[in-house]
Parts: sequence; C-alpha cells; structure tokens
Amino acid sequence: MFIKKSLAIHPAEIGFDLDGVIADTAETFLRLACEKHEYCSFTLNDITSFEIENCISIPTDLVERIFFDIMQDSLSTGLQPISGAVEVLGELACHAPITVITARPFEQPVIDWFDTFFPPTTREAIKVIAMGDHDDKLKYIREHGIKYFVDDRAETCNKLAEAGITPLVFSHPWNHDRHNLNSVQNWQEIRELLVFSS
Repeated sequence: MFIKKSLAIHPAEIGFDLDGVIADTAETFLRLACEKHEYCSFTLNDITSFEIENCISIPTDLVERIFFDIMQDSLSTGLQPISGAVEVLGELACHAPITVITARPFEQPVIDWFDTFFPPTTREAIKVIAMGDHDDKLKYIREHGIKYFVDDRAETCNKLAEAGITPLVFSHPWNHDRHNLNSVQNWQEIRELLVFSS
C-alpha cells in the first residue's frame, strides 16, 4: 500500500464513502458492542476483515443489529467524524460540490448526521447518495463524473480500479494486505493530494 505522490486531484473529481472514511463507524461499533452488549475485549486492530463476524467472536445477528442501529440513527448512537474530515471537506466545499456515495440504504440519518457535525456552508455542498449496495457504487461514481474515490472496503476499491476509476483506500486493519492500490492513512494525506486553483 502506498500513496502515489504524483496524484494531483481536482476537487470536483473526487468522491467519498461515508463509513470508515468520513464517519468513525468502527469506533462506534466497538463502543456499542461493549456498552450495550458487554462484548468489551476487542479493539480496532482485531477487526481484520470487513465482515466483522469473520474475525471477532460476536454473533452475526448481533453484528447486524449494531450496524442497523448505527445506520438507522447515527446521532443517537454517537457516531463521530473521523479526525480531519470536517476541516478538509470544509475547504473542499469552497471549491466544488462534495459527492458522498454510501452503501447505506437510509439517506435521512446520513443527512441528519451531516447537518449536526458539519457547518452549513459545508453541508450545502454535500450531495448524499445512499444506494444500499457496496457493489453498485461504480454506476453512481460514473454518473457524477468522479475520477477518484476514497473508500475503506478493499473489494470495492479493487473493482473500481478494474473499471478505470482511481481508488484511494482509506487505511484500516480490515483492508491491510488486501490490495496493491494507492492508500491514505488520514485526511491530511487526502488534503495533500488535492489541487485548489487560486
């Protein structure tokens, strides 16, 4: 995994996944698993697969219930932005619309979450597409003229690369050693790849 320093991304050409890129969903999952269901022995580094039930011993139905709770009401579950996301997207919003394409099936909780954590000027620039399927993002990416897409799911990024989109894998334990694509560790590294015209 590496960052291709030669990338120079125009603000209008980049799109973003939500969970694991803008929103710190893994932290919320681990906190809810502990506080509400008494599964407290796991850390972020234990999540080595996108399918959490494959790497930590929590029943599949409980994993699904926790994620459903987060998707249904991101605010009441305490979902927080990943460090740097608010600031970088705020700068980006001054130059171009921001396209967020999420596999979540519910759009309104996402909109409510952005309304709460992001300033109005940033929020007005954000277009949320909740399309309900990890494997269908390519269609929406192409429709919106996006050339670069930031996602934390390695399988999604590999498919985008095969289709001619340049993915940036937002690095987490669950995507390590699952791709040979450009990756970013944090929002500062995303910011360094953006080129803002004066």
